[in-house]
Amino acid sequence: MDKPVITTAIPLRRYRLGEFTLTVLGDIESPDDCNYRYFMAVIRSDDPEPGLFISAEEGEGDDLVMRIMMHDGNEVIGRSGEWRDVSVFTDKAISIVSRVLNLSDEIPYQLM
Repeated sequence: MDKPVITTAIPLRRYRLGEFTLTVLGDIESPDDCNYRYFMAVIRSDDPEPGLFISAEEGEGDDLVMRIMMHDGNEVIGRSGEWRDVSVFTDKAISIVSRVLNLSDEIPYQLM
């Protein structure tokens, strides 16, 4: 997997979803070619490395590009200016993670 490189970031929120911890980052500095607004890293409880990432990247105009990154590649999910709000980004990202990891029966629990 082409993992994103994050030099510095500030944790904004943290959730528990089943056996996974979801951490939302903001104020991200990265040498990557894209400019990340928000980032969600998904970590299985016993694994020290994230296995799934969802990013909101600056796009054209006011829209942010949402991208999912996994072991088998990455894909743009969509574009929206609504994702500039961290709560809207977080809700959408949790929904995607829940669907991708088949956790629809789990309820996210906010830790931070």
